[in-house]
Amino acid sequence: MLSQTLMGKVYDATSTVKGVKVFNKTQNSLTATNEDGDFSIPARVGDTLAFESLFHHPKVEILESFHFEKTAVFELKTIINTLDEVEIKSEPEQPVFEEDTYNIELQTLIQEDIKRNPGLYMPQGSQYGVDFIYLIGQVAKLFTGKRSKIPTFRPMTYRQLDSLFENSSFFNKRLLDESLQIPQDKRQLFLDFYAAKQPSSELLKDGKKMELLEDLVLNSQLFLMLLEQYGKESISKD
Repeated sequence: MLSQTLMGKVYDATSTVKGVKVFNKTQNSLTATNEDGDFSIPARVGDTLAFESLFHHPKVEILESFHFEKTAVFELKTIINTLDEVEIKSEPEQPVFEEDTYNIELQTLIQEDIKRNPGLYMPQGSQYGVDFIYLIGQVAKLFTGKRSKIPTFRPMTYRQLDSLFENSSFFNKRLLDESLQIPQDKRQLFLDFYAAKQPSSELLKDGKKMELLEDLVLNSQLFLMLLEQYGKESISKD
């Protein structure tokens, strides 16, 4: 049988799920769900699909003919409750993230924009070749369509972030080192980078812990990608 295009949608117990990696192990092809949880991938009856998400249990599904009759629906089980239990332990264990857990579409979007417009990321007059704060602003413009032009929140400050990682049992230096893979000598630079993105201080509230963790994961991967793209020495000087 020739390959077809499988149209699918991914849910969990509460809503659709974006940024889920969908891997066709049989045909060795990879994609990710969009903002609405939708995806499409080359596949055929009998192929094995694997679903991976930062906050959900992995799922493996062998495709049958009914999957191709209309949009196939796949449900993932959340692991948020497991992470919540970590917080109350006397010596909390940190969640371990896979190296390639960031949103695939986000990485592709940024890489393509850097290649198309390299001059925007190296403005004339930059003292060290790359103006890192300017670079943050240019990357942020890629997502202006997803935010209100007039922010309705108070931005998180560097001091708040530094205090968080000094005092929290969950958001700590071990999380930065082992889970987010931030080099020890780049911790301060990463916190500066994240603060410059002006995340909402609402994420510091107790009920927003998982949203903050997800945002930190995505931004840590963006930070590491920019660090590699422009050279650690150049960015550290800036």
